[in-house]
Parts: sequence; structure tokens; C-alpha cells
Amino acid sequence: MARDSLSDAQIDIIAKDLNVKREEVIEMEARMAGGDVLLDPVSTDDGEDAFGPIAYLADAHHEPTAMIEAHQREMLSSDGITQALEVLDERSRRIVEERWLKVNDDNSGGMTLHELAAEFGVSAERIRQIEVAAMKKMKAALLEFT
Repeated sequence: MARDSLSDAQIDIIAKDLNVKREEVIEMEARMAGGDVLLDPVSTDDGEDAFGPIAYLADAHHEPTAMIEAHQREMLSSDGITQALEVLDERSRRIVEERWLKVNDDNSGGMTLHELAAEFGVSAERIRQIEVAAMKKMKAALLEFT
């Protein structure tokens, strides 16, 4: 049901009754005459969801739960990892640091199992076993940290 816009006389009467300028009445009339906007996404004919305006309104960065989780992740990635590494013996710590916490000049990551095996004079399988045991110890330390 389409609505006719207000006449000049009606605009003048409303402006006088509300003690506002004519322009404000015209602006409000335009807003009220505008169609509704669907905020939620709608499905398209090809079955994919389109983005609705609600996707642009939400700001998860400042949502309290997201902020707390981000802070906890930062704490775990700095203090938590440091504390978890402290529970390891020197050899295990070196293996974990070289395998997971170092980045080579070419951004290829840390040392391989075979490189560490050659350094420590053991098999690559033994390095992998030490690494798995170290990760379990670190996981337990991280659970206590949180």
C-alpha cells in the first residue's frame, strides 16, 4: 500500500505543531516513506547465502568475549609458552624450539627431524619421540597455566 507524500500545507501544519523547520518534516517524511531493509542475509537462487547489511554492522573485535579470548591467546602465546618450555629438559626444549619456534632466513621453518638427529647423534625417529613427549609435557603445563 503506497502512501502519498505530504502536501506543502500539511508540511507547514506539522512543522508548526512540532515547532521544527519545514526541512526536518520533509526529511522525516522521506525516511518514513522509505522501504524496509532486510538486515539478515538471504539465500540466492544458486543456494548460496548473500551478505546482508547485518554483516557490516557487527564488530566482533570489540565484543567482550572476543576481547577476553584474544587476551588469553596472547598470554598463552607469550607467558604460557615460556612457562611450558621451562618444564622441559634442555634437549627437549632445544628440539621444540628448533622445530616449532624458529624460522629460517628463507621462511621455511625450523630444523628437520634429520637435521636434529645428526646434531644429537640419534635417529630421526628418536627425535620425533622426544618431540611428542615434550609436546605432552608442554600441553599439561599450558593447561595448568590457564
